Amino acid sequence: MLWFILSLLTAISVSSQDAWTKKFFSHLTLYEMTAYPLIYSFFMFAAALPFVPVPQLDFTFFWTFLISIPLNGIAFFFHMNAIRISPLSLTIPYLAFTPAFMIVTGFIFLDELPNLFGISGIMIICIGSYILNIEPGKWSFLSPMKAVFKEKGSWMMLIASFLYSFGAVIGKKAILHSSPLFFSMFFFAVFNLCLCLLLAAFRKIDLRTFRHDSLKGIIVGSFFFVHIVSHGFAISLTKAAYMISVKRLSVVFGVIYGRLLFKEANIAFRFSGALLMLVGTLFVTLQCL
Repeated sequence: MLWFILSLLTAISVSSQDAWTKKFFSHLTLYEMTAYPLIYSFFMFAAALPFVPVPQLDFTFFWTFLISIPLNGIAFFFHMNAIRISPLSLTIPYLAFTPAFMIVTGFIFLDELPNLFGISGIMIICIGSYILNIEPGKWSFLSPMKAVFKEKGSWMMLIASFLYSFGAVIGKKAILHSSPLFFSMFFFAVFNLCLCLLLAAFRKIDLRTFRHDSLKGIIVGSFFFVHIVSHGFAISLTKAAYMISVKRLSVVFGVIYGRLLFKEANIAFRFSGALLMLVGTLFVTLQCL
C-alpha cells in the first residue's frame, strides 16, 4: 500500500500548494503567480539532480519527455488561472474528472483498463464532484454542470483536468523507461527552467520580482517539490488511473482550505461531495488489494 500513502501525500501537498499560492500570490499577474512555485522549486530539483542515478534512456523516454513539457505547461497555466480568479471549492473539484478521462487515455497509451470495481470507484468520485457544486435553493439536475460555464475558473480547471489525464499517462510511460526519481528531478528541473525563461524572454515576468516574499516562495516551492517526488514514485507503483484517483483527494483538502482560509460558502454540500469522493477512492484502493 506504499502507492496509496505516496498518493495521499501528493494530494495533501498539491492542495496546500494551491491554497498557499492563492492566498499569497493571487494579487500578482497570472504569469508571476505561476512562476513563483516554479522558480523556487527549480533550485530544489537542480540541487537534488546530481545525487540521482541516471538510468539507461531510450527513444521512448525522450519523445514522452519532450511531449510532456508543453502539455503540462499549458495545463499548469489553466490550473493557476482557475484558482486565481475563482473560489477553490468551485475550481479544485473539477480535477476529480482526471481519473474519468484517464480510463480512455490510460488504455490508449499504457494499455491499462481498470476493471468494473475500479471504474465504479472512479465514477463515484465524479458523482461526488457533481454534489460539490450543488447550491441550496437553486438546484436542478443540470445546475452543477452549468456551473462550469457560469464560473470561468471552473471550465478552466476542467480543461486542465483533461490535459492532466494525458500528461499523467505519458509521464508514467517516461517513468517506466527511466526511473521515478530521475524523471521527477530531471523533468521538473528542465520544465521549470524552460517555462520561467520563456516568460522572462517574452517579458511576462521580471525575475527581480521574485526576490520579494522569499520565505513564502520557499514554502510554495517545497509544496511543489514534495508533490512531484511523491507523484513520481506513486504512479510507478500502480495503475495511473488509480494513483490519480487518490491524488484527486486534493479536492477534499481544497474544500477545507477554502472554508478555513477564504470563508467560502455552501461548505456543507461541498464537503458532502468531498466525502463521497473519499468513498470512491476507497473503492479504488480495495480493488488493488
